[in-house]
This record gives sequence, C-alpha cells and structure tokens, in this order.
Amino acid sequence: MKEQFLELLRTVKRDGIEDLINFLEKSDFFKAPASTRFHGNFEGGLAEHSMKVYEILKHKVENNIKGVKIPEESIIIIGLLHDICKTNFYKVDYRNAKNALGVWEKVPYYTVDDTIPYGHGEKSVMMITEYMKLTPEEKYSIRWHMGYTEPKENYNAIGATYTKYPIALLTHEADLEATYFYNI
Repeated sequence: MKEQFLELLRTVKRDGIEDLINFLEKSDFFKAPASTRFHGNFEGGLAEHSMKVYEILKHKVENNIKGVKIPEESIIIIGLLHDICKTNFYKVDYRNAKNALGVWEKVPYYTVDDTIPYGHGEKSVMMITEYMKLTPEEKYSIRWHMGYTEPKENYNAIGATYTKYPIALLTHEADLEATYFYNI
C-alpha cells in the first residue's frame, strides 16, 4: 500500500512534492489509523482510507453526469492528501476491558493528541501548502471534504463551494463512500 501510494504521489510534478513525501515517510502517516473508532481504526487505516478515496474520486470524475473535468494530478493530490491533517494526530493509550473469559486486562486503543489544533480540512490545506502550491479546486475540495458534517454556520460556504467547484462535492462523496461502504 505504501509503495503504491508513494508511486502515485511521485507522478505529481510540482515544486515541493519530494519534501512533502519526505515528511510523510518520516511521520506516522502510513501507520496511523483513519479515526479512533468510526472507520479505519487500525494501523495503516489512514493510508488505506486515502487510497480508497483516491480510487473512488477518480471513478467519480471519469463517470460523472455533470462532465466535471479535472487533471489526474489534482485527483491524486485531493484523494491521497485530504486527511493529511491526521498525521501525528493519534496516539495509542491503554484502558481496562474484560477479555473473552471475563478477566480484566489492559487493552490498547487510539486517542487524539492534537498538537496543531487548526481544524480538519483547513489544517490539511495548511500542511500541504507548507510544501507545495495547490489550485483553487484542490484547496476547496480538501477544505470542505467533510461536507455537511461541518457546523451549520458553514453550510452557505459549503453549498457555494460545491456549486463553484463540483469536484469538491465529488470529494465529499468519495470520502463518505470510503468511510461507510468500505469502513476505511
């Protein structure tokens, strides 16, 4: 999975991409879960979720009825990096739980350790742009990939974004499908 992920990312021909890849390789990105309990809450879940979002997004762009056209490079960036904000975000902790025999034991679980409390989509955009430039479509797609799970005060901005940049709506749909259809 890691090699396929990096191979795709290396097809992006932008200044700073190798520095971004170096950051990912030195981080916990390829070992991190996608969440603590909702989806992909296992080692490597974040990378697996990101690959699935890319695959679904690519299919959606190629087959959408609106005729949305977007370069493959943008699909790769959006799909693979939309959740980069979860890098170095989770840690393993322990709690007591009964095993199958009814005996209490310490079991590991993921918890959040947010050392950069900058939000979710906006944090991913910020982290990527520390290494390379993004197009407006990429910025908006990554920023609003959580869709209407955002606070209701953001609904007008989300709707305006989905109207102006249909790829942002397709990104949200791809993220939902990866999460709920594939549980990653």
